[in-house]
Amino acid sequence: MSDGKSNGPETNDPERPAKAKPGETAEPAPGESTPKNGATAAEAESEDLGDEVESPLVEGEIPQPVEEDPVDKLEAEVAGLKDQLLRALAETENVRRRGQREREESAKFAAAPVVKDLLGVADNLSMALDSLSEELTADERVTPLIDGIKLTQKELAAVFERHNVKKLDPMGERLDPHQHEAMFEIEDASKPNGTVVQVLQAGYMLHDRLLRPARVGVSKGGGPKTANDNSSGDAPGSPPGSPPGSHVDTSA
Repeated sequence: MSDGKSNGPETNDPERPAKAKPGETAEPAPGESTPKNGATAAEAESEDLGDEVESPLVEGEIPQPVEEDPVDKLEAEVAGLKDQLLRALAETENVRRRGQREREESAKFAAAPVVKDLLGVADNLSMALDSLSEELTADERVTPLIDGIKLTQKELAAVFERHNVKKLDPMGERLDPHQHEAMFEIEDASKPNGTVVQVLQAGYMLHDRLLRPARVGVSKGGGPKTANDNSSGDAPGSPPGSPPGSHVDTSA
């Protein structure tokens, strides 16, 4: 009896490639690519993968920064150092000039405290001479004392002049608030407003710095009649006292 198995030779499948004999290359099945130049299937597969374009960045990789040109970097450093050097030189020059100005002012006004203390002495000498009466001045016994006071006052004035101390006597001048201190006003129609008509205490200056302002009294009201002042009511250009309408101004 037959068990359904055939011991005869196997029937060849037309779609199955024939078994290669030793030393021969198996033919590829339909639909398979033929290896080039006798390469194996593994080599062909790796060659196909190599044809794919690889991405420049791998997933999870941090992009590296582009390196800066060393020449540009050095030029930027040189520019920064040059700017710092110029600023340092300017600051040094400012400090030098400030120190020089302070030294000059210190030497220029070093005598200011002493001169201020001597102003009272000058005031007392002036008041002593102003208080002398005619009878006392005519007395020969007092003449040497008066001459001594005058010589002392003259010597003190010479000392002030040598040290550039200037006396301010603004009698008849216009009031200057930077140098004068107005103590009161006097009604005087003969002088313009703000004219110094009395000096109570003289002022003093050291170089261009005020040591003490002059205490003065100024005029109030009045003043000389100006060309534009026409209080009489006459027409411009008409003779004084002429009747209205008697003169016609043709200057226009």
